[in-house]
Amino acid sequence: MTARAPGTATENGAGDEDAAGTGAENFFAGEPLLRLVATAMVRLSQQRTVGDPVYEDSVQQAYNHIVLHCLRRGAEPPGSVPELARWAAEKPLGAWDFGLPEELAPEAGTHLVDAATGSPTQSCLEWAVSARDPAAEQFENLLMKEALAESRAADAPEAYVAFRRLLIEKPVLTETELAALSADLDLGLLHETVKRCYERAPASCLRDGRYTACGRCGCLLVPVPHGGFRCELDVCRRSPVRQGISWTPADGGGLRHLSRPLRTFITGPGLAETALESALARAGLTAEMWPRFDTYDLRVTFPDGQVWAIDVKDRANPALLGRDTRPLRQDPPYDRGLLVVPQYRFTERDGYREVFRHHVPEEAADRIELLSDRELLRQVRTRLRGRKRPERTRKNSTTGTRGTTGKGAEDA
Repeated sequence: MTARAPGTATENGAGDEDAAGTGAENFFAGEPLLRLVATAMVRLSQQRTVGDPVYEDSVQQAYNHIVLHCLRRGAEPPGSVPELARWAAEKPLGAWDFGLPEELAPEAGTHLVDAATGSPTQSCLEWAVSARDPAAEQFENLLMKEALAESRAADAPEAYVAFRRLLIEKPVLTETELAALSADLDLGLLHETVKRCYERAPASCLRDGRYTACGRCGCLLVPVPHGGFRCELDVCRRSPVRQGISWTPADGGGLRHLSRPLRTFITGPGLAETALESALARAGLTAEMWPRFDTYDLRVTFPDGQVWAIDVKDRANPALLGRDTRPLRQDPPYDRGLLVVPQYRFTERDGYREVFRHHVPEEAADRIELLSDRELLRQVRTRLRGRKRPERTRKNSTTGTRGTTGKGAEDA
């Protein structure tokens, strides 16, 4: 497959000026350019065959825009789409000179593509999912909305809860296990939607004729050159790889793997959600999970009757998280609305809280507090001991210092 240089004719004779708008002055830079390139990397990763002799429009346009951006700066542009993909794997985002505002600048060493696995990083997916009309966002939202609609129509909240737990706890299923879910009392209602969430396990995850799961998240590990494996989830990359169960391609009639967008934006945060559920249970509290068909993630009622509503996110970029944040709906009602992010995000990104608060919409800024999972559990324990939470701690939880340890809820 080949790329067209900016301004050359397409198959129907139209130039790229028509595709881009009114001409070269409308070529993107800054954040729009980063979104274009990130979306192109996601689209390339979804490509399964060689196909047409030219790349699809989203990839071609990203290449055209990055070439013109380089030429305008007097820099050497990538010579082809494959070279652009190599840039995404080899050049940290800080070296691209997109012209991003400081608060949007990625953490040092952030790449769009993982050089070891050749797959988009979570940062890449976050920028692509934030872009206009990306396939990943459509796919994730469509399936989750289908599950919600079917559960609501049957007045079966237990079916939706079972569906969410399945995507978190079982990112890999054999064909036999997938078929057996049709007889499950809760999941049978959503069986057709469940089947669409899982893809055939790719050959790229095979090593020596076997698939191997990550011992932490349960997703398939990706073999890397010169031996070893790598997990695609950010939460697992902080520690050495832990190998879990393994399968042959024929086990259980074949293997299915949860789609990448769902692994990133449902399984990843879901691990933090269920870790909080377990930690709260150890503290003597029962969390209602995804109440009223996922109004928010956890609803915790204290012995004195006060209710905390908790939404959990595991996002690499605090600016994008801030932009996406909205006040939690008051159904079911609560006394305190909290947005909880795993502690490792605060530890790995200086100023995570401050960048988030700079970008959160005004209507949400005073109605939802950002906490790390460790901060949340510390406040829970303080409340259960019957002590008044110190004013200094309250201020820190919403505007001040970041945490001092990288442990998450599961370690608290």
